[in-house]
Amino acid sequence: MTLHLPLCTILRSPLSCRRSCTGPARRIQASLHGIHRSLGVARSHSTMASAGDGGKPALQKRSVVSSFLYKFVDEDGERKAKVALFKRSGQVRTYQHRWAVVSGSIDPEDPSPQAAAWREIREETTLTPSSLELMRQGKSYVLPDESIGREWTIYPFAFRLKDASEGGKGEKGIQLDWEHDTWAWYDPFEVEDSENFGAVPRLAESLRRVWFEKDLGLEAGAVLTNGLERLKNDHQSGARQLAGIGLEILREIVFKMDTHQPPEQWWTRVRFASWHIWKNGRESMGAAVLSALLSALSGIEARIQRLEDKSVLRWRDAAVEELDRVIASRQDTARAISTTFSSFIKEHIASKLGQARPIKVLTVSESSTITCALREVIANTGISLDLRILESRPLFEGVSLASELSKSVPSSQFSTDEATNEPGQPRKDPIPKLQLTLYTDASSALASDDVDVVLIGADRIAESGAVSNKTGSLPAILSAKHVSPKAKIVIVSETEKVATPGAAAAHVVENNDPAQLMHAWTAGFNSERIRSAAGTIPSVAGGATVQDAYHPHHGVDEVNSDVVDVRVRNVFFEWIPPELVDIYITERGQLTVADIAKHSKTLGTEEERFFRDI
Repeated sequence: MTLHLPLCTILRSPLSCRRSCTGPARRIQASLHGIHRSLGVARSHSTMASAGDGGKPALQKRSVVSSFLYKFVDEDGERKAKVALFKRSGQVRTYQHRWAVVSGSIDPEDPSPQAAAWREIREETTLTPSSLELMRQGKSYVLPDESIGREWTIYPFAFRLKDASEGGKGEKGIQLDWEHDTWAWYDPFEVEDSENFGAVPRLAESLRRVWFEKDLGLEAGAVLTNGLERLKNDHQSGARQLAGIGLEILREIVFKMDTHQPPEQWWTRVRFASWHIWKNGRESMGAAVLSALLSALSGIEARIQRLEDKSVLRWRDAAVEELDRVIASRQDTARAISTTFSSFIKEHIASKLGQARPIKVLTVSESSTITCALREVIANTGISLDLRILESRPLFEGVSLASELSKSVPSSQFSTDEATNEPGQPRKDPIPKLQLTLYTDASSALASDDVDVVLIGADRIAESGAVSNKTGSLPAILSAKHVSPKAKIVIVSETEKVATPGAAAAHVVENNDPAQLMHAWTAGFNSERIRSAAGTIPSVAGGATVQDAYHPHHGVDEVNSDVVDVRVRNVFFEWIPPELVDIYITERGQLTVADIAKHSKTLGTEEERFFRDI
């Protein structure tokens, strides 16, 4: 018997045809659906591209990582880079006996492309983070290869090989597995996509995405390299300050770039450099850096479109002029935020207190935006402040905020609010303009007593309205919600800290050097018991050990690192859910979560427009 199935059985999912498919057709469709599920097949996530024009076979889609390993050597008095290339063996399925780098598929279990890169390096060379450091990441791109029926999405990375003086194994640590026959060092400028070179397809294209010196030239490339190191190692500046530094780096790169090239190529390379400043500086602070760069690129684009002279030299001058304008205008943003915050305090807090007492404000650590906002209230209103600062550890930045604000108040200045004097009682002293109290960050509940405002900055704001800020911000808010439920939770931030669309959980978590915390254990003010205990802790992730800072006395038992895994996490930032926030104050006024989501979407569109084809 021939069974004729309705068309919906072929074209629709089981759920979409339940009403129109009946009897045998419905049972067969349900069975097919069950088979798909048991095999883990979801047609909407198929790894097969659809057949192209002319009935060509569909290309199998695969996402892969390509990791370039570098070392730096002194040649003729100059520090030069060498990149390791690996010759693929005859046992691999594709591109046999061709030069390549450490590469492999991104597995479903890999939390990120970077995690896949580390895994592949370990599998193919035995190298681990103790012998390597991530130097750069490159922008991913798609490479179709019909000769083998594949469409690759390639994620390039660059790693620097550590030598023995840095605790690494150097090139002696490279031990090949079956995927490669041999390997050799090459000058990255000599790697090319040609048949004579004998490499896998588009190897040079992957390399240029992490070795930007090929596009920018040595002089501009050196500026970018030094700028990225400056951003990576700056743990004192906030996101707003780092964004300003990013603009300064781009300005210097533009000025150093070769002007003897086609204008369109020059413009592509300016955008290419901007992408690297965003992604390879401090990505955890990347929202502000990206926003500042996108604003600058938009302004540069508008200027060069108005030019009749299409020479690169004129385009460069226009770009430098626009960058100078953007850098100078950043002070206006800080003033606008401060004015908005001051108005909020006067209209929504001071006007409702109804008594002559200071406004009680709780904040965490130090922020340049918060410093400016509080200074505006102190200098240009008659309001007095009782400011409680939760000191941040391990870098102790809260004292800097206290110092800055205390210096901004003349010693003779008091609040315009007069102290309440009861008849027949001694006259009370005037209310100080500013009362400062520093608390340990563990004292957030004590510091929250009877506060009117919890004032928090932002290093990043997700499209959902969630806020990433210094660790300790969330406990401060939760404490205030419990101890002083009427307190207003206020976020002060530039809109440039709003991130492009994406979940907050996908944000890069910056786990900083554990030695910053560990060295505090061995400080002289600690007891001998604490310092001795610190000396027994075995090695922790990142290569730092407490023994580096303190050598225990003879007879102190050390922990066996073979059976005890000790880790020290020094995370600088944490997320605040949007439902805990009462108001967002920016240079554009007071924003809602809907305003933030709209701005995030706009940024995402601009990011795609400027960086799509670099």
